[in-house]
Order: sequence, then structure tokens, then C-alpha cells
Amino acid sequence: MLLRTSATAASDFRVLTTWPFQSRISDHSYIYIIQDKVYLAPSLLPEPTIYWPPSSSSKSESPKEPQEGVILKHRFAKTYRHPTLNASLTSTRLTFEARALNRAAKAGVVVPKVLWVDDKGGVIGMEKVEGWSVREVLGGGAEGEVEVVEDEPEEEVEGGPGQAKEVEELDDEEEQNEGMVALRKLGVSQEHLMRSIGTALARLHKTTIIHGDLTTSNIMVRLTPNGTEPYEIVLIDFGLSSTAQFAESYAVDLYVLERAFASTHPKSGKLHAKVLEAYEEELGEKKWKPIGLKLKDVRLRGRKRDMTG
Repeated sequence: MLLRTSATAASDFRVLTTWPFQSRISDHSYIYIIQDKVYLAPSLLPEPTIYWPPSSSSKSESPKEPQEGVILKHRFAKTYRHPTLNASLTSTRLTFEARALNRAAKAGVVVPKVLWVDDKGGVIGMEKVEGWSVREVLGGGAEGEVEVVEDEPEEEVEGGPGQAKEVEELDDEEEQNEGMVALRKLGVSQEHLMRSIGTALARLHKTTIIHGDLTTSNIMVRLTPNGTEPYEIVLIDFGLSSTAQFAESYAVDLYVLERAFASTHPKSGKLHAKVLEAYEEELGEKKWKPIGLKLKDVRLRGRKRDMTG
């Protein structure tokens, strides 16, 4: 059965309407993302609405099995909302997420490909990214494990060329994960990885898109054997994304990532300095200066909030 697709989605994004897609859903070989978690159980999703528009081409051509994996992200209806309001908010939020992904991709930011959108049903189909999250690469544990948040304040580091201190290497035990081992075999250092993250974030912010949930779990590393670089940074989960024109919004985005490093990777506090260093270089001094000043203010507010509870 095929998930129903809307006219809005069809006009902006490629819609999968092939029988292999139908069979793949039927045999439950897709992965579902539900409330920021990944499940393999198909019973967690309601029965999709059937929609199969007839076309002359579909009768004459035998569809090919898709080569890429697909992830279905479903936004559940909020029962505490009025159905009409819930449908409107879900459609708006889902459409914006898909358009943000499409806009970021056009700007050179590597994000999952949007395959189709069902704004009425609250489902978006995206490319399944093969690789590791930065959390896994830095030894923060596999996705789904409980994160241990450290209450100790992290040493403040500021971005900018020449300001970042030498990056700390993680313990040997933490380095022994599949992602880090693969990168080291390719000659990729942690410093190079952090700089790639900073460059990717700067390119995203150049489009005026705010990610809204920048954590090391939402930044992935994908190997590119046939590319000019051995790997690429993939930003995922734009469910809380928005657009902004003020420096503070971008500073908050960076601060969220900084706190993610401090909580999930307490031994890698200086890594974020390399992220900011590359971020500034990609963004340019003129655009970075107001963001850097606001980032200092956001840090102060965050620490005051921690002290007062």
C-alpha cells in the first residue's frame, strides 16, 4: 500500500509511486522514526491511506527496485489539540521541514534527500543515511543509550583562528569504535572532523536556516569512497528547524551544540573550539562578529540558569 501524497508535496519534491515501494512497505523493510527514535516494528504506525494514481507510463514500464534505503518519519496527532488545529500545525511543520532540507541541499549542505511528503498524514520519506553519528564516533555510545550529563562547568573556549587550543584526544578505550577506526584508517583526525562540522554549520546558517536541535546525535559522518574527500558531514533531523535573521538565533544554535559536547563527551571539551574556528572561517569575519558576541551572552545566560535552577 502506498502512503497518500499531497499536491503541495508533489510540486516541490519527487514522489515515489512505484510498486516496489508498495511491496517494501508491505514486507516492513523500512525503518520508522517516531518521536526522534528509530523503530523496526511496523505496528507502531497506523495503516496508511491507499492512493495509486493511474498513469500510462506505469503500465508500460516495469519498476526497478530502489537502491537506497528509506526512512519514514511520522508525526503523531496530538490528542490534546483540536483535530483541525492539529492537522494544520502538522502540515505546516512537516512542509517546512521538507523545504528546509531541500533548501539546505541546494546551498551545498549535505542532508538526507527528501523522497516524498504526505502532509495530510504527517509522514515524510527520506534517504537513509549510512554511517555513524558524531556521538558514536567520539565514543559517546550507540544511539538510544542513556546520556550521562555532567554538572561540572565546562571550560569556556572561544572560536576564531589562533584562539583554539590543541584538541584533546579521547581515551584509547573510547577511540575503539567502528566509526573512529574507519576514519583513522583514512587518515582523518578528530581536528579535521570538527572543522568539517563547523564548515557544514556555517553553510547551513548562510541560508538563514536554524537547525534547532544541533546535537552530536543529529550530525552524521558518511564515508565517500568515490568522492574528493574520504567522508562527508550529514546534518539530519530538521524537525525543529526555522529561519532567522538575528545573530542571537544562530548563537543559540551553536550553544546547543556546545552543551551537547559538554554533556555527552565530557573529555572532549576543547573539540568545540575547532568547530567554531572553521565556522568563523567559512562564514567570514563580518558575519561572525555579531554571532560571536551573542554567543558569549547566551553562555552567560545559560550558566546563570544552571546556578539558579
